[in-house]
Amino acid sequence: MRFLRGIKGLCLSVGVLFILLLVYGVYSAPLFEGGEGYEFFLGTSSSAACISSSSPAAEKFFLPAVRGESARFEGDRYEELKARFHAKLLFTEEAAGTVSYYLYSPDLGRCVGLEGHSVNLQIAVRKGQTAVGSPVIFGGF
Repeated sequence: MRFLRGIKGLCLSVGVLFILLLVYGVYSAPLFEGGEGYEFFLGTSSSAACISSSSPAAEKFFLPAVRGESARFEGDRYEELKARFHAKLLFTEEAAGTVSYYLYSPDLGRCVGLEGHSVNLQIAVRKGQTAVGSPVIFGGF
């Protein structure tokens, strides 16, 4: 009898651990699936370290303190990404042939303060390419 209770307890513990890892895996999934040139930004300032990734789903799971991420796509994906994240356009900027859209999405977490707004999604479009980042695109595009 004691042996069976021990086995039940072990099975329960393994099951709970599996569920916790599954939930962690879901929450650590990359924001921009299908993107090319994926990057993660680490550290308290979101720009303390940049990790380029060719397999973001696997790497994000093991990276500590991911504070931001970005990806690049072929084509103009502004409308598609805005709709996907249920985002509201706050303001735009244009420089050197790149149009940057700064948005707020209730689906995303951390924000940065820009131009008096809380921004948590940036989409930049130029020459048939799109870069997207949350909370913003760190680095160059």
